[in-house]
Amino acid sequence: MVYQASPTRYENMEYRRCGQSGLKLPVVSLGLWHNFGDNAHFENGRKLIRHAFDHGITHFDLANNYGPPPGSAEQHFGRILQEDLLPYRDELIISSKAGYTMWDGPYGDWGSKKYLVASLNQSLKRMGLEYVDIFYHHRPDPDTPLEETMAALDLIVRQGKALYVGLSNYPADRAKKAFEILKDLGTPCLIHQPKYSMFERWVEADLLDTLADNGVGSIAFSPLAGGVLTDRYLAGIPQDSRAASDSKFLTTDQLTEEKLEKVRKLNDIAQARGQKLSQMALAWVLRGDRVTSVLIGASKTSQIDDAVGMIANRQFSAEELASIESILV
Repeated sequence: MVYQASPTRYENMEYRRCGQSGLKLPVVSLGLWHNFGDNAHFENGRKLIRHAFDHGITHFDLANNYGPPPGSAEQHFGRILQEDLLPYRDELIISSKAGYTMWDGPYGDWGSKKYLVASLNQSLKRMGLEYVDIFYHHRPDPDTPLEETMAALDLIVRQGKALYVGLSNYPADRAKKAFEILKDLGTPCLIHQPKYSMFERWVEADLLDTLADNGVGSIAFSPLAGGVLTDRYLAGIPQDSRAASDSKFLTTDQLTEEKLEKVRKLNDIAQARGQKLSQMALAWVLRGDRVTSVLIGASKTSQIDDAVGMIANRQFSAEELASIESILV
């Protein structure tokens, strides 16, 4: 059966202007870091993407190395796009990135113009696209001059291969220099993608202020701390959980009893608010309107429903914020 998007898809989603640009992003975006590679069930990935779009999630975030293996998430997304979403291409924000190891040799990593241009060409081919909406440099390069990396992003926009550019994982001081270079080149930075959650708060020191001062939007990845800020670990570490697996992104030694006790206390506040812990954690990242969007992963459509459902209750009282802060410190 030919896919037809829900006619009510825009009724319950909130869209927020990204920095000082003309672009609005949904407050919940879907990341394809996990569950969309060759190791995942293709039809489940298709179901997740359709479900997300049917609920107003217009932004799908990828990178050249997402999989596994690297490149497979873009390849599978490209197939879903061509078979299901192509009539809706102009309603979608599709992003990709380059900056981590993608292929062997000296030209398949970091931030040279050679690597970034070649990588995006490969990504476009995998997805069957003429352009992406946002292209990011995925991480700072300690060796390549910042001017070269930013010139590559500027070139990519001028070539028509991306509409906007962004940065990910840049500290505030280096991000500020990058913003200045891009502005001088005539291709201002649209967005920054940092890791940010209740348990990962480095952006609050100076990055969020730097973004606001420069009119740059933000999208937080891992806002649920790899699944820790859900009801998954309230009773300990399940044998079938990510923490109990061989995942390098969440290990059992990271889930100390002290952290689990904080999770339980946070869950009590969430329940008092009438929502799940995951919903409260997403709403907390979005508090104060300083973050444009939260980037979720999903393996089940119910996780997308939970995230979208958060929108109906994302405001906090001063007392709730104080209670949360007392747990996190």
